Amino acid sequence: MSRPQLELVCPAGTPAAFRAAIDAGAHTVYCGFNDETNARNFPGLNFSADELATSIAYAHKKGAHALVAINTFPRAGAVELWHRRVDDAARLRADAVILADIGLLDYASKKHPDLRLHLSVQAAAANADAIRFYAKAFGVKRVVLPRVLTVQEIAAVNRDIEIETEVFIFGGLCVMAEGRCSLSSYATGKSPNMNGACSPASHVEYREEDGDLVSRLGGFAIHRVHAGEAAPYPTLCKGCFEAGDYKGHVFEDPSSLDAAELIPQLAEAGVTALKIEGRQRSRSYTESVVRNFRKAVDDYAAGRPVVAGALRGLTEGQTTTAGSYRKTWR
Repeated sequence: MSRPQLELVCPAGTPAAFRAAIDAGAHTVYCGFNDETNARNFPGLNFSADELATSIAYAHKKGAHALVAINTFPRAGAVELWHRRVDDAARLRADAVILADIGLLDYASKKHPDLRLHLSVQAAAANADAIRFYAKAFGVKRVVLPRVLTVQEIAAVNRDIEIETEVFIFGGLCVMAEGRCSLSSYATGKSPNMNGACSPASHVEYREEDGDLVSRLGGFAIHRVHAGEAAPYPTLCKGCFEAGDYKGHVFEDPSSLDAAELIPQLAEAGVTALKIEGRQRSRSYTESVVRNFRKAVDDYAAGRPVVAGALRGLTEGQTTTAGSYRKTWR
């Protein structure tokens, strides 16, 4: 028995990764400009206006869509850059822009009334009242739901709204208010919320101490592992801490989201699109993950069983979790 086709929304941090995602079967690719308007603002990643124009044209030629993430919050007195990037996305014929800031949503809806608006997960709209506000005030057509909802809660939200919902299906987990992390800002002076850089590599240090490998972020020791053990990337929300007699991962374990086995339940909950995280990943990573999940959504649409767990080797710490979909985190 056939079922509705879920839209697969895939990441691209470079033009090469963009083409790889399209060629591997992405229905939609999201990317960003190479500046602080983009919540993955890392050296060597992202797109110039010319690169984005070429990439969008490639997507449209292949029958796919391109979304532009302008999902950080403008700095006081410097909103012109963010306005210019909204204008650029509209001029370059992006299929939608992904926005979080209320001021930018207002600007885009008035200046470019025909430009489709998606609400970023950065907006943290986790209930029907908030989502209806964005839809009514700015004409938002889709909301990316925060990664703090169970499948049952997603179904309840969808029953009370009239716009599309998109949820994360694979990749890194962020539990600190969806990227608006004061911990990373405190440790590095770089705000994920405004500068687009969570735990930037420029502030990461690995050093051998007493036979252990210690990883630091902004001078703070985040992990200590014995020689030969895998050392996870030092992000504060997944750090290993000592609190009294307890030693472990207080906020979240260093693992990746893989909710492939929940595709049928998410579809039944009314979800329109499944989103893969990973704009900072390599082209080969993008190709492998997209190809695997395109098969999964096609299998679901055709009424075939969805096979999960094939991408464990590409996950953080080679471990996976269903995250808050099953509310097993502390």
